[in-house]
Amino acid sequence: MSNFMVLPPEINSLLMFTGAGSAPMLDAAAGWDGLASELGTAASSFSSVTSGLAVESWQGAASAAMTAAAAPYAKLLSAASAQATGAAEQARTVAGAFAAARAATIHPLAVAANRSAFVQLIRSNWLGLNAPAIMAAEGQYEQMWAADVAAMAGYHTGASAAAAQLPSGLQQFLQNLPNLGVGNKGNANVGNGNTCSGNIGFGNSGFGNSQLVPPKPGNNNIGSGNNGNYNVGAGNSGNGNFGFGNFGNGNIGFGNGGPTDLANPNLFTFSPTPGNNNVGMGNTGNGNFGLGNLGNGNIGGGNTGNNNIGFGLNGNSLMGVGGAYYDLAAGQFHFDGLNSGSGNIGLFNSGTNNIGFFNSGNGNIGLFSAGTNTVYPGHLNSFGFANSGTGNLGFGNAGSGNSGFWNSGLLNTGFANAGSINTGGWNGNNLNTGFFNSGSANTGFGNSGHVNTGFWNAGNLNTGFGSAIDQGPVGFAATSNSGFSNIGVGVSGLGNTAANGGHGISGFFNSASGGSLVTGVSSGFFNTGVTDVIGPFPSGMVSGFNSGFFNTGLANSGLLSLGRLIMLAT
Repeated sequence: MSNFMVLPPEINSLLMFTGAGSAPMLDAAAGWDGLASELGTAASSFSSVTSGLAVESWQGAASAAMTAAAAPYAKLLSAASAQATGAAEQARTVAGAFAAARAATIHPLAVAANRSAFVQLIRSNWLGLNAPAIMAAEGQYEQMWAADVAAMAGYHTGASAAAAQLPSGLQQFLQNLPNLGVGNKGNANVGNGNTCSGNIGFGNSGFGNSQLVPPKPGNNNIGSGNNGNYNVGAGNSGNGNFGFGNFGNGNIGFGNGGPTDLANPNLFTFSPTPGNNNVGMGNTGNGNFGLGNLGNGNIGGGNTGNNNIGFGLNGNSLMGVGGAYYDLAAGQFHFDGLNSGSGNIGLFNSGTNNIGFFNSGNGNIGLFSAGTNTVYPGHLNSFGFANSGTGNLGFGNAGSGNSGFWNSGLLNTGFANAGSINTGGWNGNNLNTGFFNSGSANTGFGNSGHVNTGFWNAGNLNTGFGSAIDQGPVGFAATSNSGFSNIGVGVSGLGNTAANGGHGISGFFNSASGGSLVTGVSSGFFNTGVTDVIGPFPSGMVSGFNSGFFNTGLANSGLLSLGRLIMLAT
């Protein structure tokens, strides 16, 4: 699916009304016309000269041989002239398709006016009196979205049809453009360490969420560390995301993702469910607009549930703030005080034992946060701003167990990671120590392959810079490491130890031991993994799952095991 189908009208309209428009394509058409004319003139002149020589002053066997050799060349010039004429015509067709699409696209100012009116209605919606106007504005916005997608779909169809009419030789040339940079796999990449084609930046690759599975190719990303297709930004995992650290498809903003279940984790993929079409920061679910919402279709901040409009609401189809809201489904007003629930300190909280403003759920400290601690029920859930999920420390986190900001994965230390158990920033896959990696278990910068130590490697198991070569297998078949003085398999970095055949560590001087099922699976600096209970797995089965600095235990992020200590606080 092309990215325009998941982008809102703010983006599609802006893209269509900014830039050079159809002028470059019309210039290209004029250039192709000029080339066709020159080639046609050259073919005619060449044929005239050679035929004139053959019938006048130059006779004999040499003349006959020259005529036989010149005839194919004249035909080639004529054919090239015809191809250039066709290319000019297709360029004009594409320009016409663009002009038609732009005429059908909603003007960006109209979209901005709708969103501005929507925000003003929300801000002034005390007692829910603006509900009809809000729904009307949202309905108009949805019509704008549909109109833009229809316009872009028509443009896509017209441009694709024109491209299909290009001569096969020209198509092959476009498909095999060389890379500009080092360590790239594929074609037409601009940058370093990209896997597949058409990426601009470094360390971009495809959608593969497990440290046990090599990445699949990713195309047409702009930015770095993206894992998927048509992403613009850094550290995104999925397709058509715009921003940083999003996990899913069609998200705009920072750290948006889907729900997680740390109480019953999948120890082999270890990733949340994708979240789609969120706009904002730290939303968990689908179709949310705002920050720190947990659920689907919420507009505002810190809401738990579905289709809520407002802040700090806990339920479904509510409009208001905290304990003062209008139930859209029942058609009733409610005023349960400035807070609803019990044990809340602050204003406009709903749920239990929240401290701050506009929180929903249980055990959140800060602003606009939602969620409940499902790993250690009855204990604190989050600390910070606009977090949704379980056990996050920081702001704008949609995953669980993260320390930092804009993380949508699990147990990350840093910022804008859509993968899990990373230490650093903008990593679109798992178990990386560093920045802008879309592969997994890398130590370094901009790697789209796996288990590399260094920069810009699209291959696997490399120690160094800019290699697109696979030095050996990764995943379950792995038998070796990259880096220096590492023990285990699938390990990168320096001085790491995954005991008893353990796997999957990046960083510096980390260790894990004692797990009969899984040992390792860590990133960062000087972490020590020991076995403990995690979800349904008793002590003795799992060891590691740490990110960050100087942590000891199981499933820690941050520094000195503080993240887990906060989750255990009451």
